[in-house]
Amino acid sequence: MVTPHDAPNPDPSQTGPVGYPGQGKLAVRSRRRFSFRNAPRWFKITSAVVAVLLVAVVAFGGYWVWRLQSNISKSALGAGGIRTEGPVDDSKDRLQILVLGTDTRSGKNGQFGTVDQSSGYGQSDVMMLVDISADNNHVNVISFPRDLLVDVPACTDSKTGQHYPERQNAMINSAMAEAGIGCAVDTVNKLTGLEVDHFMMADFNAVTELSKAVGGVDVCVSSAVDDPESGLHLPKGTSQVEGDQALAFLRTRHAFTDGGDLGRIKAQQSFLGSLVRKLKSEGTLSDPQKMLGIADTVTKNLTVDDGIASVPALLTIAGRLKNIDPAKVNFITVPNVPAASDPNRLDLDEPAASNFFAALKQSADLSQPAPSAAPSAAPTATGTPAAPYSKALQPVTVANGTGVSGRSQEIGTLLSNAGFTKLSRIQAETRAQTMVYYGAGFADVAADVAAMFGLPASSVQQVDAVQGVQLYAGQDFATGDKPTLPAAKPSDVVNQTAQDQTCQATNPLG
Repeated sequence: MVTPHDAPNPDPSQTGPVGYPGQGKLAVRSRRRFSFRNAPRWFKITSAVVAVLLVAVVAFGGYWVWRLQSNISKSALGAGGIRTEGPVDDSKDRLQILVLGTDTRSGKNGQFGTVDQSSGYGQSDVMMLVDISADNNHVNVISFPRDLLVDVPACTDSKTGQHYPERQNAMINSAMAEAGIGCAVDTVNKLTGLEVDHFMMADFNAVTELSKAVGGVDVCVSSAVDDPESGLHLPKGTSQVEGDQALAFLRTRHAFTDGGDLGRIKAQQSFLGSLVRKLKSEGTLSDPQKMLGIADTVTKNLTVDDGIASVPALLTIAGRLKNIDPAKVNFITVPNVPAASDPNRLDLDEPAASNFFAALKQSADLSQPAPSAAPSAAPTATGTPAAPYSKALQPVTVANGTGVSGRSQEIGTLLSNAGFTKLSRIQAETRAQTMVYYGAGFADVAADVAAMFGLPASSVQQVDAVQGVQLYAGQDFATGDKPTLPAAKPSDVVNQTAQDQTCQATNPLG
């Protein structure tokens, strides 16, 4: 009998597991321990170099996150205005960011003027609403002329707690002068019916430094410009501007077209379009080294709301923008007309402005006209005119896709009161838009049901599987007696896209 102490040593060539008393099974090769001390010299050197590199990368990344984060200034998103929408997911939801340029001469902006011209919060020298669709396929950049007369709501300064009463017929660029950036956000919300998700405010220095960081931006003028007030000096044709000349191009009020704010807005839109094309063509947005330099420049001169006051949040937004086609970046100016009270000021052009805001609220895609709100004739049977029918005998089904429990009962009552009493009701999957479906031989009934609820012909469709007529009520019919129809999209609102290379018409009197 062989005791455990007398057990033979395992065969070194054995590759399977062997018995190991008290420890279960242990593979023979696992008993061979690696000693770093006995490792080859080349391995030690390589390991040391890799370790140093890893530490350097982590330290470098940590330094830049710290640096960029310490650059960012932040402020409250609103100034007391009521918000009805919850927070958005910046990575995938539709996103609306108010971009502001302050004309303050406080602090490092003193080189551009004196504090008596504009101090403290300053006025919004530039005001643009950047609207990014959820699928990242459409971006609208909507400019608000600084001379536009609007109603500024009552605002409370988030820093001082001081309350400012509402003001009527005030220039929109003065909205943030008293109560801060949040008041500008509340003013745009009130004006448009939208709810801005974030804001970014930059100063004069941001423009000069950013234009240097990207190596200049190409601009074009139809004739030579020599504007002593802004300091803009350009020859006819295309030039590259950076630093003070870039700022002068964006700020001049007298060099372009009629010498007013609308000409300056067109120049600003062209400048941004040229900047987008340059960043895309040179691959800047995919180059970490270039992006770090630009990010450092921008964050030093940027104030944002609390929701995006972090490097990861800003990178999330940048990530959504980097792959967007410049041809899908629309530059739009809010519809306006000369103000009746002052020819040097502007009023909203109604009803064009209201129609534009309504269309924008429903969709970021302004490329295709929406269905007309006016109902048109639904399909009718071919051949001779349809014969009269008894409404009480026509089978009509109400499919509840509104997402509101019991809604089919309310809609069914509307149909019964109109004479369609042969009704049935079913629960259906939630959908956005109300439709009328009909089977063969019921085109005339479907047309009458659609007309009853003000639905256009595009909302009526023949489906072989439907028996009679089916009113499929969507979320647009969750309340009321009729569905809420899409607002007609305004035509000719896009001034230019980021793909367009435009040349600014100069002011002959400038």
